[in-house]
Amino acid sequence: MAERLFRVLIGVGLLTGLPLLHPLAWGDLTAEIHAAAMAVEPQVIGWRREIHEHPELSNREFRTSGLVAGHLRDLGIEVETGVAHTGVVGILKGGMPGPVVALRADMDGLPVVERTGLSFASTQRTTYNGLDVGVMHACGHDNHVAILMGTASVLSALREQIPGTIKFLFQPAEEGAPKGEEGGAAVMMREGVLKNPDVDAIFGLHISQTDAVGEASYRPLGAMASAQRFDILVRGRQTHGAAPWAGVDPIVVGAHIVTALQTIVSRNMDITRAPAVVTVGTFESGVRYNIVPDEARMSGTIRSFDPAMRRLMHTRIEDIAKSVATSMGAAAEVEIDQGVPITFNDEALTEEMLPTLIDVYGSGNVGVQPPRTGAEDFSFYQEQVPGLFFFIGGRPADVPPEQAIPNHSPYFDADEGALVLGVEAMSRLAVDYLQQNSR
Repeated sequence: MAERLFRVLIGVGLLTGLPLLHPLAWGDLTAEIHAAAMAVEPQVIGWRREIHEHPELSNREFRTSGLVAGHLRDLGIEVETGVAHTGVVGILKGGMPGPVVALRADMDGLPVVERTGLSFASTQRTTYNGLDVGVMHACGHDNHVAILMGTASVLSALREQIPGTIKFLFQPAEEGAPKGEEGGAAVMMREGVLKNPDVDAIFGLHISQTDAVGEASYRPLGAMASAQRFDILVRGRQTHGAAPWAGVDPIVVGAHIVTALQTIVSRNMDITRAPAVVTVGTFESGVRYNIVPDEARMSGTIRSFDPAMRRLMHTRIEDIAKSVATSMGAAAEVEIDQGVPITFNDEALTEEMLPTLIDVYGSGNVGVQPPRTGAEDFSFYQEQVPGLFFFIGGRPADVPPEQAIPNHSPYFDADEGALVLGVEAMSRLAVDYLQQNSR
């Protein structure tokens, strides 16, 4: 009932005091969007807290997708569920013909035990890759979902004044599907979320404490790195720990491989051209203190902004792992997944929409960010259509930059003042793009 009343108030202009625009002659909707975003802010905060308290891992976002789908249906938006396992797609057709724009939010949490102390902190636990883990929205996706739900409220209320169509993409598994599964933007793409109707441009955002609340940042062209996972299996020969000479120790071999991998960036990459990272994140071997095991396994991540550098890193990882293992009497197998491409902001689209971000956040609060070695599977959409991915500040104003809490930390949180600005920014980007490209 509240949603229907909200739409009626917008439609007759009572919420803002502005007259209803004729559907055949759209006008500046800036004031209407601002007022509508402010009106829906309490509900957006409520959604964010509910989602934060009940996080779900990649491809398991059942509760979250149900909340989203129900909200979109209440708004009268056409809804498709079960996309890429648990994704939700909403289609809002404006009152006039025009282009098609997509807005995307990611829904999954991380296998992290929350330590924020928030009244709505997660206490969820589940199984991830065979391990009992806590679950937390440690990367801010709870904020993203709530923002896009609020954006859907604002835009559905203005639908008769919108020239074109808006697609809302609520995407699962941005953090990566569990091993052995597929998920995320690549599967969304394969299942046709940018088709029927065909999308002309796409926008997405990410919250972090790099910027303070009330600030936004962007970067034309390569904004975030490509990322691939690598797995290395070292095969040795098991023996008694008291007689290591009777076998081949895969732990020692693996340690040498880890050390040698550090030379790839420091000695093989021209880092004056672009940043690069090779990180080993897991190393597992053995079951007992006095047994030299048969195998050691390690996994890690590769980050780059240059395709040629990425290919060279792949080659060097495989060469180093196999050569080091062979030289020590062991053998190594290397797997590198396709990962995600560079998050590449279309230069023309970025230039076109920058005035909208400045109008929402203020000219002194929008800046160009340095390249980020984090990765985003939003990049898959950008390979098919022009896209703009930007960042919104979630650091409380009284927290200095050096005390900012990074994403993926068990202490990560965001100032909820960022939510209403995110709603306004996404709403304005959609409407401004459609209006500017319908004339």
